[in-house]
Amino acid sequence: MDEFSSWSKIVIVEDEASLADIYKIRLELLGYICFVAHDGLEALSLIEKERPSLVLLDIMLPKLAGDQILKVMRMTEWGKDIKVLVISNLNESDAPIGLRAQGIEG
Repeated sequence: MDEFSSWSKIVIVEDEASLADIYKIRLELLGYICFVAHDGLEALSLIEKERPSLVLLDIMLPKLAGDQILKVMRMTEWGKDIKVLVISNLNESDAPIGLRAQGIEG
């Protein structure tokens, strides 16, 4: 692994199964332990349970949007320090205002 070797667990939050599979396969080949959630509620449960070092977070999700997941994470003891990488097809101007308010930039 590379400089991210201490990031052993990654939660992938992506509602498109084919994309989630691509991310998971590639990251597992690099030696990471990956978990996948396909909607926002499943994601929160999985993140709280697994306490990953990194979350790959889509924004447009069923049941609970990515910006809301991030908001909940940042308000909890278990989620406030987890690194989050936002992955989305949205451009910066389409990103939810909540993301920009949390300091997420495009």
